[in-house]
Amino acid sequence: MRYADAPLKRGEFMAGMEGKEVLWGGRTAEKPNEEAFIFQASICIDKRLVQDDIHGSRVHVSMLSKQGIIPQDTAVVLDAELLRIAEELANGSLVVDESAEDVHSFVEAELTRRLGDAGRMVHAGRSRNDQVMLDFKLYLKQRGAELCGQIEALMATLLDRAEEYVDALMPGYTHLQRAQPVTLGFHLIAWVCALERDLSRFRDALFRMDECPLGSGALAGSDLPLDREETAAHLGFRAPTLNAMDSVADRDFAIELASAAAICQIHLSRFCEDVVLWASAEFGFLDLSEKWSTGSSIMPQKKNPDFAELIRGKSGRAVGNLVALLTLLKGIPYAYDKDLQEDKDSLFDSLDTVSVCLQMFRGMIAASSFNRERMETACIGGFSEATDAADYLVRKGLPFRKAHEVSALIVRDCIDAGQSRIGERTLEELQARSPLFEADIFDALSPVACVNARKTLGGTAFDETRRQIAVLRTRGRLSSKTAPSPIRK
Repeated sequence: MRYADAPLKRGEFMAGMEGKEVLWGGRTAEKPNEEAFIFQASICIDKRLVQDDIHGSRVHVSMLSKQGIIPQDTAVVLDAELLRIAEELANGSLVVDESAEDVHSFVEAELTRRLGDAGRMVHAGRSRNDQVMLDFKLYLKQRGAELCGQIEALMATLLDRAEEYVDALMPGYTHLQRAQPVTLGFHLIAWVCALERDLSRFRDALFRMDECPLGSGALAGSDLPLDREETAAHLGFRAPTLNAMDSVADRDFAIELASAAAICQIHLSRFCEDVVLWASAEFGFLDLSEKWSTGSSIMPQKKNPDFAELIRGKSGRAVGNLVALLTLLKGIPYAYDKDLQEDKDSLFDSLDTVSVCLQMFRGMIAASSFNRERMETACIGGFSEATDAADYLVRKGLPFRKAHEVSALIVRDCIDAGQSRIGERTLEELQARSPLFEADIFDALSPVACVNARKTLGGTAFDETRRQIAVLRTRGRLSSKTAPSPIRK
């Protein structure tokens, strides 16, 4: 828990606790003091799980009734009141009591306040250990689906831009040095490929997580005749978990989602580094919309790429949260330990961070304009056609290593002569290095020829780039101008 965010001031907390019972209160004659109770409470973090907690309780109550564990008429009353609590929370007429220990305590206390002993029946056959796992997984299933939708929406936007600039020449870089000519469309497709892997990672993690822990109890299951298969099916899980101890000890799903979020955030960070460079006067490839820029408090002329820089900076949060989760788990014995209460803050922060960054990046790129002329001009000079000169000789029968050496020597000749392109040499000068050069070499070395010569799968040729866009749209079922759809309950 981030204590600075604690909602109640000192003194207010225990006033809110007056007349309340904690779920474990029967065992201890003395209770923690105010500061100690706040320290071990989790309501500030897990209150976002309240609707999931209620949903899980409704299904649990239904199963208890069918199994004859609680009376059917009591189950009907419990379900109706749980639904009423959920609706009141949704419309704001009821708010989560942040003096409660956790979200489970709040819901059960509210139910008991309204229904008396009937409210105390809801917890039969479960522990807070399996209950919190259920709430956590239900929330993450929904949140993960939303993130997948946001990634898909960003992929679709980038593919739209790639289609728009499929023939816009620009330098490709290695070591941040001009390497070979490519197109902006080709570069944007590279970003989409990274996002496609992010999407796959989230989906894989969500699949492995899709097992219902409810009914596992504290760690050993229950001696009540619970129907875990029915509970799992009604809650939308593909199956119940196999082992009760592992059910409450497992946090692999949290690590996997935190890892997927961190990797995705690193991708966004790298994309933003490109954006920051391209938006600089030195590159001039990209003009950020004024809606996605900020100014300077002292230099009136500035238009800063602050959104891109901030997305890049927030990658550290996602990486730090992943490390925090791994460190949290490394020394914890099976099964449940209070340490595990710290799992949500880090993961929630990572998912919130990557979610807002996906939205910001999508809006920023959709509103950006690219300078075709500046990008194409940057392809001239710097000898980015040198590999194509070597490949020309390979096609004439020269072994590649010899062709590479010839091309390198020609580059040195150009530099000595103050020339910036191989095409500035005469045919005779080129033939002095290799008699295999013919007049068609000059056509082969233009940026557009270099790009379109690479027709192999994955290459830069315009038609091949269009094919890659089509493959990505088909593979991800991404239609043009895809918009994210709301998925929340």
